[in-house]
Amino acid sequence: MPPSRVVTPGWHHGLMNIMLFHSTHGLRPAVRQAADRLRAAGHEVFTPDLFEGRTFESVEEGMAYQDEIGKDELLKRAVLAAAPYSERRLVYAGFSLGASLAQTLALGDDKARGLLLLHGTSDIAPNAQVDDLPVQLHMAEPDPFETEDWLNAWYLRMTRIGADVEVYRYAGAGHLYTDPGLPDYDEEAAEATWRVALGFLETLASA
Repeated sequence: MPPSRVVTPGWHHGLMNIMLFHSTHGLRPAVRQAADRLRAAGHEVFTPDLFEGRTFESVEEGMAYQDEIGKDELLKRAVLAAAPYSERRLVYAGFSLGASLAQTLALGDDKARGLLLLHGTSDIAPNAQVDDLPVQLHMAEPDPFETEDWLNAWYLRMTRIGADVEVYRYAGAGHLYTDPGLPDYDEEAAEATWRVALGFLETLASA
């Protein structure tokens, strides 16, 4: 994978329509705060609640509920949430579990404007193909849920199917380091992530 990079975004202009999916912890305040930060930069943000009101303090509880729902049902809920807005050329984004769902939807939507992945990736369908889809990934280094071998293979596969991928790593941060309400939180890494992510969205808006 390429080395970590940092950019300094300028003034945010233009409007992206962002579909932002929550993590296995559910639609926590941190997700709403992230959406507000994006709105303050001039973007429209949708935050579907795939857990129908349930939130969880621990990863274990969230994953148990996630398993109870099932992968197919979660994906169905994500697709139904995004479908009414697809014509707006969505930027798909998400945290951890939400990032994996965002990736799946973005790779299947030929109108997708971009893909912003926070703390997670997903398998790539064998027939996936995109046309220079801009992708930005932010991950802890190391991350307990995504091994180096997996991330290297993911990066190579994404570039081979036509994605334009940027990867940013944050040494010593916890898995969900952007959530102020969790033990993983790392303020410095979180702020750096949002600076870079807002810059990424600005480039999409001006493209």
